[in-house]
Formats: sequence, C-alpha cells, structure tokens
Amino acid sequence: MHQPRLNVVQCLSPGGLHKLAYKEWGDPANPKVLVCVHGLTRVSSDFDALAQALCSTYRVVCPDVVGRGASGWLSNPQHYQVGQYVSDMVTLLARLNAETVHWFGTSMGGMIGMGVAALPESPVKKLILNDIGPSLNAVALARIGEYVGEPVRFASLAEGVAYIRSISASFGSHTEAEWHKLASDVLRQDVDGQWIRHYDLALAVPFKASTPESLKQGEALLWMAYDAIRCPVLVVRGSQSDLLSSETALAMTQRGPKAKLVELAGVGHAPTFMHEDQIAIAGEFLLS
Repeated sequence: MHQPRLNVVQCLSPGGLHKLAYKEWGDPANPKVLVCVHGLTRVSSDFDALAQALCSTYRVVCPDVVGRGASGWLSNPQHYQVGQYVSDMVTLLARLNAETVHWFGTSMGGMIGMGVAALPESPVKKLILNDIGPSLNAVALARIGEYVGEPVRFASLAEGVAYIRSISASFGSHTEAEWHKLASDVLRQDVDGQWIRHYDLALAVPFKASTPESLKQGEALLWMAYDAIRCPVLVVRGSQSDLLSSETALAMTQRGPKAKLVELAGVGHAPTFMHEDQIAIAGEFLLS
C-alpha cells in the first residue's frame, strides 16, 4: 500500500490568504502529474483508490478545495466560486512545478478542470470530466443546494454514515465498508464530540444567491470555456444522473474538443471511481 504525503500551499483571494491542503502520491520527481479534484462537498480522500492504482505511473495530486477538508476557509463566502478555485489550482500547479498535467475532475472538480483547460497555454493535456458538463439541470442543483448549508449534527459516527449514505444514494452500489469510508471522509468531530460535516457550511451562500439569469449566464461562460479546450477529453456520465443530461453529454461529443463519452449503468451523480472497472476506464484514457 502506497502512502500519500500531506502538503499545504498558500493561496490568495480578494479577502486575503488561505491555505490549500493536498495529498500527493508517488514519486515527487515524476514529471507525469495527475491532478484529481473532488465534488462540491467532498474531499481529496475520494481519490484514494484511484491514486493507489495510478501512482506508480503518475505523481498523483489530490487537493482539498478551499472550504473543505484540511484546507482553510474563505473570509467572504461569496468567493466560493469556480473563478477562485481555478486561481487556487494555478497556484498549486506552480508549487508542483508541473509543466503539463492530466486532470480528473468529479462534478465541481470537472468545472474547475474546464476552467484551467480553457486557459491560453493551459498545462492540461488530458481531461476527464466525471458527470459534469457546461449545462446543469436546475432541479438537480436545487436538490444539492437544499442540503449543502444544513447544520446537521450526529451523536454517533454511525448516524452520520447513515445520513451521508442517504444523500449520496446516487453514487451507486457500494459495500458497507465503502459507505463507511465515503461518509467518514467528509465527517469530523466537533469540540462537543458530535459529528458534523467537514466543510464550511457557508459554501451554500453563493448557491442561495443564484438566480435563473445568473445560472444562464454561468452556463454560457461554461460552454465558452468548453469550446476553448484543445486537449483530449473523456466525459463519464452516470446513466441515471440528474445533473448531466444525456443531451448535454451528447453535445459535448459534437463540439469543442469533441469528447469521448462513456456511460455507466446503475449510477447517478456521480460515479465514485472506487471500483476496479471504473478505475480501468480512467487509466485506459489517461495512459493511451
């Protein structure tokens, strides 16, 4: 079993400085770098299985996006936006001294990946978008927005696991041990010994401030970013996803970088890439 190194880099927002924590697997001198970025309320540990499988080939770097996990929180929650996250990732890439990278992004991590890959002279040379695209289902966004800022507390870890499992049922079939890991990675104990979620509940502030107009404007910007991408792209869609529609996924194969599309049966939003068959899909695309 390979063990990750835990590191921190300092990043800048309009509100000041904050720390970005990241796990790093494999040879730190390896020029082949794979950056894996998690979804909205998840953490770097989501990629433990993927990193274990690929760290003999890659230096695998898995950040906790600001406001989550071991990273710092922003003083102004309005800055919990993709633009800030892209800026943080550019700082991280400078710290890594990585001239080129491959990128795996789940949900929000894929949106950040699109932002980085769309930049002129982008270092991203291959991009996997896990159940995310430029057009997002408003009903699904509302579903996610309902629980993001809820200050839930649990007397026991078992209660917390049951809750995370209930709101994450769309991840698909997992063993009891896998559900325990998926839940315990995003829970922590507070000073009273109660279990709470391991992120800043103020992540919900920009969510609640969004309007139909701002969502439409954001979608137009995401399509512009997608169309500007010049590297090979793989889109992975859970066949039951309520966030990435089959129509949007199909459109992504026909415009911009003309992504390759793989659909996974029996999974919604979003595939976890904990299982060998899913990891093999990622490995085949990245290493081909």
